[in-house]
Amino acid sequence: MNLADMLNFADISQLTAIAGRYQCDCKRNSKHDLIQSILITLGSRQFMESHIRECAPEDLRFLNTLLFDERSQFSLEDLLAAARQASFDTVPGKSGGYREMVARFKNSGWLFSGASQQSRYLFRVPQDLKTRFRERMGEYLREQIPPGGEPAIYRSEGEMLAGDLLLFLRYIQENEPELNQEGALHKRYQQGVMNAIQIPEPLLGKGGWRFGYGRACEHYPPRLALIVDYARHRRWTTEAGYRLKLTLTGETLLEQGKSEKLIQLYSFWLKLYKGAIPNLPSLVYWISVSAGKWVAVASLVESLGWLVKPFYYDDAASILEQRIIRMMLHLGMLRLGETPEGPVVMMTPWGLEAAVPKQLK
Repeated sequence: MNLADMLNFADISQLTAIAGRYQCDCKRNSKHDLIQSILITLGSRQFMESHIRECAPEDLRFLNTLLFDERSQFSLEDLLAAARQASFDTVPGKSGGYREMVARFKNSGWLFSGASQQSRYLFRVPQDLKTRFRERMGEYLREQIPPGGEPAIYRSEGEMLAGDLLLFLRYIQENEPELNQEGALHKRYQQGVMNAIQIPEPLLGKGGWRFGYGRACEHYPPRLALIVDYARHRRWTTEAGYRLKLTLTGETLLEQGKSEKLIQLYSFWLKLYKGAIPNLPSLVYWISVSAGKWVAVASLVESLGWLVKPFYYDDAASILEQRIIRMMLHLGMLRLGETPEGPVVMMTPWGLEAAVPKQLK
């Protein structure tokens, strides 16, 4: 439903609160006048522009959460959880502070409760406001991120991740490598895998913390960890007697020689990293909106860092650079180049298509 429909169902007290919030010039005892005045105010381009420029970061993060959520309606508990998640860099408050945020958005015309008995305690965001917010937010970010220099050469991995998944399975089939007591491949076998695939990575050194990005991230570098976790998730591999072996399903897949579609690997990556980066789909989308042409990685980090909640020892910059942009390169979504000013990235056609969540299409 759009804003006009929701205003028609809203009670006079909410309409009066919205009109008061925006100092609308109208008769406060006329529902028709209130609705028309609110529609004119919220429908203007100036409203959305000033809203984005003047909003506190936690308010914009709250709206961003609602925009990219697959659900069309939210309980009060859902909204309070979103408000808490959005307020990670503010002084910790009681739930009353989060309730105040939800109430403020209701009195600003962004949240409406349902009209029926079943939906009266559920809230929705007007569809046209969500669309306009997304479009204007994209324009705002592009204004903040200047074009980068064009690199002389660039790296693009295309569908190599899907190819390396098959090469990893082939290595497991031929070697049935040994596992250590933690259930990870011994280093010599890890190096064997790196020698067998197209995009090798340096093996992990000792020390450092590694958790939150899938089960295998503790033992393997990020790209290989994604391959190992995906193969386990699809039940193509099994750990038997301190050896990693293929299952019958894995054997069959290798016989067929069919590469996995990148969209399946991308969807798995989103779920795998969701615990550490809850708003990952939105960050991928905003990167895609900002990097249709070559842009500096430093500019992306500077302009999008406020959307990223640090995860233990990972700050916003390392999450964007290492956990998101680097993995988007491995997934064939980005090209990465070097200029004298530093690294630059640009989305691939497949990346631009995949980055748009289904609820926004």
